[in-house]
Amino acid sequence: MKPTIVIALGGNALLKRGQIMSYDNQLANISLVAAAISQLVDKYRIAIVHGNGPQVGLLAQQNDIDTSVPAYPLSCLVAETQGMISTILVQELRKLVKQPITSIITHIEVDSRDEAFLAPNKFIGSVYDQAEAEALAKKYHWQIKQDGQYYRRVVASPKPLSIQENEIIRSALEQDNIVICCGGGGIPVSKQNGQLLNIDCVIDKDASASLLAKEIQAEYFLILTDGDGIYLNWGKDNQRKLDEVSVSELLTYEFDKGSMQPKVDAIVDYVCNMNNGVGIIADMNFVAEALENKAGTRVIR
Repeated sequence: MKPTIVIALGGNALLKRGQIMSYDNQLANISLVAAAISQLVDKYRIAIVHGNGPQVGLLAQQNDIDTSVPAYPLSCLVAETQGMISTILVQELRKLVKQPITSIITHIEVDSRDEAFLAPNKFIGSVYDQAEAEALAKKYHWQIKQDGQYYRRVVASPKPLSIQENEIIRSALEQDNIVICCGGGGIPVSKQNGQLLNIDCVIDKDASASLLAKEIQAEYFLILTDGDGIYLNWGKDNQRKLDEVSVSELLTYEFDKGSMQPKVDAIVDYVCNMNNGVGIIADMNFVAEALENKAGTRVIR
């Protein structure tokens, strides 16, 4: 039986920072992602979770601009991005692999009382300079935060609690399907009056991918980014890559809360809750090498 791997695709794997959010740009980037993943299908059962920060932000902004109809809630926009991104992934993967590919619209439960609703920190949409971001925030009632040298809109990002379709995902993997699921962190739902109903937020895709990897007992959890692993003092003269690091050591460091810290948190959560699970953060161009412990950062207990 092939081991299972959950692959989390960062937003930069789908759209480079500063690129126009066009279909052609995303198609070109996703074709590279598909080529990397296609190298793994003979050895692993694969579940793919993708981000949607730029895409859901664009849809939200288009909603704000079109005043002819009331704006749709973020939960519905997350569902739209699941369909949009997964159909491109399916298209590109089908050019390269023979295995069946299944895309599953996925709902993930969160707690409506999560403190994240009081302190939004999830970046979505495009990057702006400070003046432009402040003008847009005033016009559309956004909350904004600094993201590196730029500014972006932020929304609530509560902790994912359970994946409603996890048994369907597990069954599809057992039948050797490549499964695309939990896109954009999943469509957020919460218990309201005894029912699970959509709620307005965007769940972090790395946290959802970690939860999926635990729920389906995946042997590997791989986060793909545009960097080749975890670095200390990233971007400085004394930056240093961590090739292999224990959870206890990793917890002594702090990383950028808008980029690397959520990935580190997700990997740590997975490794701490799996007896023999392997957690890796790596560049999308070195997927096979990362699984052979020749690239990326491997996190161990």
